[in-house]
Amino acid sequence: MLPGRGDDLQSMQRLNVAQTIQSAWPDADVVLTGLTMPFYRQGHATQRLHDEVIEPVRARHRGQIWIAGISLGGMGAVLYEREYPGQIDGLLLFSPYLGDDPIQNEIRSAGGLASWNAGPPQAVSSETFQHELWRTLKRWSDEPERARTVWLAYGDNEPFRVPIELMSPQLSADHVMMLPGRHDWSLWTPAIGKLLARVSSASKP
Repeated sequence: MLPGRGDDLQSMQRLNVAQTIQSAWPDADVVLTGLTMPFYRQGHATQRLHDEVIEPVRARHRGQIWIAGISLGGMGAVLYEREYPGQIDGLLLFSPYLGDDPIQNEIRSAGGLASWNAGPPQAVSSETFQHELWRTLKRWSDEPERARTVWLAYGDNEPFRVPIELMSPQLSADHVMMLPGRHDWSLWTPAIGKLLARVSSASKP
Protein backbone atom coordinates (compact mmCIF):
# COMPACT_ATOMS: atom_id res chain seq x y z
CA MET A 1 0.00 0.00 0.00
CA LEU A 2 1.42 3.36 -1.10
CA PRO A 3 0.32 6.39 0.97
CA GLY A 4 -1.13 9.65 -0.25
CA ARG A 5 0.59 13.00 0.09
CA GLY A 6 -0.86 13.72 3.52
CA ASP A 7 -0.07 10.28 4.94
CA ASP A 8 2.93 8.20 5.90
CA LEU A 9 3.61 4.78 7.39
CA GLN A 10 2.57 5.85 10.89
CA SER A 11 -0.73 7.40 9.81
CA MET A 12 -1.69 4.31 7.80
CA GLN A 13 -0.95 2.16 10.84
CA ARG A 14 -3.08 4.47 12.98
CA LEU A 15 -5.92 4.24 10.43
CA ASN A 16 -5.79 0.42 10.52
CA VAL A 17 -5.32 0.21 6.76
CA ALA A 18 -3.84 -3.30 6.89
CA GLN A 19 -6.80 -4.55 8.92
CA THR A 20 -9.23 -2.95 6.45
CA ILE A 21 -7.54 -4.79 3.58
CA GLN A 22 -7.51 -8.07 5.46
CA SER A 23 -11.19 -7.79 6.33
CA ALA A 24 -11.84 -8.15 2.58
CA TRP A 25 -8.84 -10.34 1.72
CA PRO A 26 -8.17 -12.38 4.91
CA ASP A 27 -5.22 -14.26 3.42
CA ALA A 28 -3.39 -11.14 2.24
CA ASP A 29 0.00 -10.25 3.65
CA VAL A 30 -0.14 -6.45 3.72
CA VAL A 31 2.98 -4.31 3.44
CA LEU A 32 2.44 -0.64 4.27
CA THR A 33 5.12 1.56 2.77
CA GLY A 34 6.54 4.95 3.66
CA LEU A 35 6.90 6.05 0.04
CA THR A 36 6.22 9.74 0.62
CA MET A 37 6.70 12.89 -1.48
CA PRO A 38 10.47 13.34 -0.95
CA PHE A 39 11.17 10.03 -2.71
CA TYR A 40 9.17 11.14 -5.75
CA ARG A 41 10.93 14.51 -5.83
CA GLN A 42 14.31 12.78 -5.72
CA GLY A 43 13.31 10.50 -8.60
CA HIS A 44 13.93 7.34 -6.53
CA ALA A 45 10.40 6.28 -5.67
CA THR A 46 9.83 3.43 -8.12
CA GLN A 47 13.34 2.02 -7.80
CA ARG A 48 13.17 1.97 -4.01
CA LEU A 49 9.72 0.40 -4.14
CA HIS A 50 11.08 -2.30 -6.42
CA ASP A 51 14.34 -2.95 -4.57
CA GLU A 52 13.16 -2.59 -0.98
CA VAL A 53 9.59 -3.91 -1.14
CA ILE A 54 8.60 -5.81 -4.27
CA GLU A 55 11.73 -7.93 -4.72
CA PRO A 56 11.98 -8.98 -1.04
CA VAL A 57 8.28 -9.91 -1.07
CA ARG A 58 8.76 -11.90 -4.26
CA ALA A 59 11.66 -13.76 -2.68
CA ARG A 60 9.51 -14.79 0.30
CA HIS A 61 6.17 -15.52 -1.36
CA ARG A 62 4.94 -17.36 -4.43
CA GLY A 63 1.50 -15.76 -4.51
CA GLN A 64 0.27 -12.77 -6.43
CA ILE A 65 1.63 -9.28 -5.75
CA TRP A 66 -0.69 -6.28 -6.01
CA ILE A 67 0.11 -2.60 -5.49
CA ALA A 68 -2.55 -0.35 -3.99
CA GLY A 69 -2.12 3.41 -3.95
CA ILE A 70 -4.02 6.31 -2.41
CA SER A 71 -3.92 9.66 -4.26
CA LEU A 72 -0.18 10.34 -4.70
CA GLY A 73 0.36 6.62 -4.12
CA GLY A 74 -1.97 5.88 -7.03
CA MET A 75 0.33 7.89 -9.24
CA GLY A 76 3.27 5.95 -7.80
CA ALA A 77 1.58 2.65 -8.63
CA VAL A 78 1.13 3.69 -12.27
CA LEU A 79 4.73 4.93 -12.52
CA TYR A 80 5.91 1.61 -11.10
CA GLU A 81 3.99 -0.14 -13.86
CA ARG A 82 5.78 2.12 -16.35
CA GLU A 83 9.25 1.29 -15.01
CA TYR A 84 8.63 -2.40 -14.29
CA PRO A 85 5.89 -3.57 -16.69
CA GLY A 86 4.40 -6.94 -15.93
CA GLN A 87 6.16 -7.31 -12.58
CA ILE A 88 2.97 -7.24 -10.51
CA ASP A 89 -0.41 -8.94 -10.82
CA GLY A 90 -2.70 -5.96 -10.33
CA LEU A 91 -3.10 -2.30 -9.43
CA LEU A 92 -5.68 -0.90 -7.01
CA LEU A 93 -6.00 2.85 -7.51
CA PHE A 94 -7.89 4.99 -5.00
CA SER A 95 -8.46 8.61 -6.12
CA PRO A 96 -5.14 8.64 -8.00
CA TYR A 97 -3.35 11.93 -8.57
CA LEU A 98 -2.90 12.23 -12.34
CA GLY A 99 -1.09 15.51 -12.81
CA ASP A 100 -2.12 19.10 -13.38
CA ASP A 101 -4.34 20.98 -15.80
CA PRO A 102 -1.90 21.59 -18.72
CA ILE A 103 -1.33 17.92 -19.56
CA GLN A 104 -5.02 17.14 -19.08
CA ASN A 105 -6.04 20.02 -21.36
CA GLU A 106 -3.57 18.81 -23.98
CA ILE A 107 -5.18 15.36 -23.94
CA ARG A 108 -8.71 16.78 -24.14
CA SER A 109 -7.71 19.00 -27.06
CA ALA A 110 -6.45 15.89 -28.87
CA GLY A 111 -9.89 14.30 -28.52
CA GLY A 112 -9.14 12.10 -25.54
CA LEU A 113 -6.44 9.75 -24.40
CA ALA A 114 -6.88 7.25 -27.24
CA SER A 115 -6.23 10.03 -29.80
CA TRP A 116 -3.42 11.79 -27.92
CA ASN A 117 0.07 11.54 -29.42
CA ALA A 118 2.44 11.02 -26.50
CA GLY A 119 5.58 11.41 -28.61
CA PRO A 120 8.85 9.60 -27.90
CA PRO A 121 9.45 8.26 -24.36
CA GLN A 122 11.40 10.48 -21.98
CA ALA A 123 13.31 9.83 -18.79
CA VAL A 124 11.18 10.54 -15.73
CA SER A 125 12.05 13.84 -14.04
CA SER A 126 10.22 16.61 -12.22
CA GLU A 127 9.51 18.15 -15.66
CA THR A 128 8.40 14.98 -17.49
CA PHE A 129 6.74 12.69 -14.94
CA GLN A 130 3.19 13.85 -15.68
CA HIS A 131 3.66 13.26 -19.40
CA GLU A 132 5.11 9.81 -18.77
CA LEU A 133 2.32 9.00 -16.32
CA TRP A 134 -0.28 9.65 -19.02
CA ARG A 135 1.78 7.77 -21.60
CA THR A 136 1.45 4.69 -19.40
CA LEU A 137 -2.30 5.21 -19.07
CA LYS A 138 -2.60 5.57 -22.85
CA ARG A 139 -0.68 2.33 -23.37
CA TRP A 140 -3.51 0.45 -21.69
CA SER A 141 -5.59 1.20 -24.81
CA ASP A 142 -3.19 -0.97 -26.81
CA GLU A 143 -2.73 -3.55 -24.05
CA PRO A 144 -6.26 -4.45 -22.88
CA GLU A 145 -4.94 -7.52 -21.09
CA ARG A 146 -2.94 -5.19 -18.83
CA ALA A 147 -5.87 -2.82 -18.32
CA ARG A 148 -7.89 -5.78 -17.05
CA THR A 149 -5.58 -5.97 -14.02
CA VAL A 150 -6.32 -2.37 -12.97
CA TRP A 151 -9.14 -1.45 -10.56
CA LEU A 152 -10.20 2.07 -9.64
CA ALA A 153 -12.29 3.75 -6.92
CA TYR A 154 -12.87 7.48 -6.44
CA GLY A 155 -15.34 9.94 -4.97
CA ASP A 156 -18.17 11.84 -6.62
CA ASN A 157 -17.21 15.06 -4.82
CA GLU A 158 -13.44 15.28 -5.00
CA PRO A 159 -11.02 17.50 -6.92
CA PHE A 160 -9.50 14.63 -8.90
CA ARG A 161 -12.79 13.43 -10.36
CA VAL A 162 -12.30 15.25 -13.69
CA PRO A 163 -8.83 13.86 -14.54
CA ILE A 164 -9.81 10.42 -13.23
CA GLU A 165 -12.75 10.37 -15.63
CA LEU A 166 -10.40 11.35 -18.45
CA MET A 167 -8.47 8.17 -17.68
CA SER A 168 -11.19 5.73 -16.59
CA PRO A 169 -12.49 4.84 -20.10
CA GLN A 170 -9.24 2.89 -20.51
CA LEU A 171 -10.57 0.40 -17.95
CA SER A 172 -13.40 -2.11 -17.98
CA ALA A 173 -16.55 -0.44 -16.67
CA ASP A 174 -16.95 -3.05 -13.94
CA HIS A 175 -13.43 -2.25 -12.69
CA VAL A 176 -14.41 1.35 -11.88
CA MET A 177 -16.30 2.44 -8.77
CA MET A 178 -17.48 5.96 -8.09
CA LEU A 179 -18.62 6.28 -4.49
CA PRO A 180 -20.14 9.12 -2.47
CA GLY A 181 -17.41 11.12 -0.79
CA ARG A 182 -14.55 13.57 -0.86
CA HIS A 183 -10.79 13.14 -1.15
CA ASP A 184 -10.17 11.75 2.34
CA TRP A 185 -10.26 8.62 4.47
CA SER A 186 -14.00 8.82 5.00
CA LEU A 187 -14.12 7.77 1.33
CA TRP A 188 -11.04 5.53 1.11
CA THR A 189 -11.67 3.28 4.11
CA PRO A 190 -15.00 1.95 2.80
CA ALA A 191 -13.71 2.09 -0.79
CA ILE A 192 -10.90 -0.34 0.02
CA GLY A 193 -13.32 -2.97 1.27
CA LYS A 194 -15.80 -2.48 -1.57
CA LEU A 195 -13.21 -2.55 -4.35
CA LEU A 196 -11.44 -5.61 -2.95
CA ALA A 197 -14.78 -7.38 -2.62
CA ARG A 198 -15.49 -6.66 -6.28
CA VAL A 199 -12.06 -8.00 -7.30
CA SER A 200 -12.73 -11.18 -5.33
CA SER A 201 -16.16 -11.61 -6.88
CA ALA A 202 -14.77 -11.17 -10.38
CA SER A 203 -12.10 -13.82 -9.80
CA LYS A 204 -14.60 -16.52 -8.80
CA PRO A 205 -15.31 -19.15 -11.48
